[in-house]
Amino acid sequence: MSTERERDGESGRTGTFGEYGGQYVPEALMPAVQELEDAYERYVLENEDGFMDEFRERMREFGGRPTPLQRADRLSERYDREIYLKREDLLHGGAHKLNNALGQVLLAKYMGKERIIAETGAGQHGTATAMAAAHLDMPCEIYMGRTDVNRQRPNVYRMRMNGAEVNPVEAGSGTLKEAINETMRDWATTVERTHYVIGSVVGPHPFPQMVRDFQAVIGKEARKQIQEQAGRLPDSVVACAGGGSNTMGTFHAFVPDDDVDLYAVEAGGSSLEIDEDEGLAPNSATLSTGTDGVLHGAMTKLLQSTEGQIMESHSVSAGLDYAGVGPELSHLVETGRVTPASVDDEVALNGFHRLSRLEGIIPALESSHALGYLEEAHEDLGDLVVVNVSGRGDKDLETVLEETEKRDLAAAPDVEVFDQ
Repeated sequence: MSTERERDGESGRTGTFGEYGGQYVPEALMPAVQELEDAYERYVLENEDGFMDEFRERMREFGGRPTPLQRADRLSERYDREIYLKREDLLHGGAHKLNNALGQVLLAKYMGKERIIAETGAGQHGTATAMAAAHLDMPCEIYMGRTDVNRQRPNVYRMRMNGAEVNPVEAGSGTLKEAINETMRDWATTVERTHYVIGSVVGPHPFPQMVRDFQAVIGKEARKQIQEQAGRLPDSVVACAGGGSNTMGTFHAFVPDDDVDLYAVEAGGSSLEIDEDEGLAPNSATLSTGTDGVLHGAMTKLLQSTEGQIMESHSVSAGLDYAGVGPELSHLVETGRVTPASVDDEVALNGFHRLSRLEGIIPALESSHALGYLEEAHEDLGDLVVVNVSGRGDKDLETVLEETEKRDLAAAPDVEVFDQ
């Protein structure tokens, strides 16, 4: 875990990574951001009152850490190289999201907050936050875009079963960007008693660093496990990238290892072409096609028009459907330490089916992008590869069924379809 406060020496901006990051928030939110920054440094970085000790204990006993690093025998045979899977899908709740959610809800308790709010896209962060809030006896409200509510109904039910109130957001495209906007508005009016659990390495400082630090356990475990099991560090580490919490959590421990290549795989959607006239980006490949700008409190890479208007993004995966990305990930791509990549919806769906059939593991559609890239680029990844399976795919079965039916129909245009 980083133990130093990251600050840009020339500008004096807090929490920057090169030119990215910072605190671009309304004046009304600055006291809350500063309060959180102080709490992050005291409890997370300095372990005041044994905070990190309690966090690690709860992650073991409630979360089920450590998660395994599994050699994928049939994928290894298929690609003629050693493929290892970091099994974050086996964490309690079915995804890496609990690492950060439990950390932030526990931090809110230490800060004396009375209420938890969060945004969610695919529903995994909302589910993890609802579980953590129930575990720690905190009332919880989740904001979720209407589009995502409709395509992630199982996770909506899970959140409500854990006692959280789920608030559908109707604005815009009804996805993650709008959910974040609405959660920010709530936080601005209730800062004295509310903590906002941001679900990814985005937002104003200290969120990008803090979320990364809670998620860094993924890479720490994987780095130790691969050396124990394979006798050396991997040639490549591959993780999907939306906002970037599982990406940075997986990469952080490997960043100092210059011989380990890091690949952040984004959602290429249906095309990498951007339609500025319509304000649409039929993808969520921010690292590959985005430009610098400010979104949700930080300078980072965005999908935006030449006039600075945020594009409506697209991915078959709700968890990757976001027009921005974390500032630290933007910096690592800008400096060449992380290589951005993207695969389209079809490649991701094929990755979903391939892992299910070859290894008996049903991955989240987010993770399926990393697995799809493995299929396309394995010859360039070296002889020993670690892929992070960030979550399980139960939540995505309805989406995968619908998308598969669409493709089957497109392949057989003469078949008549009747509404049931």
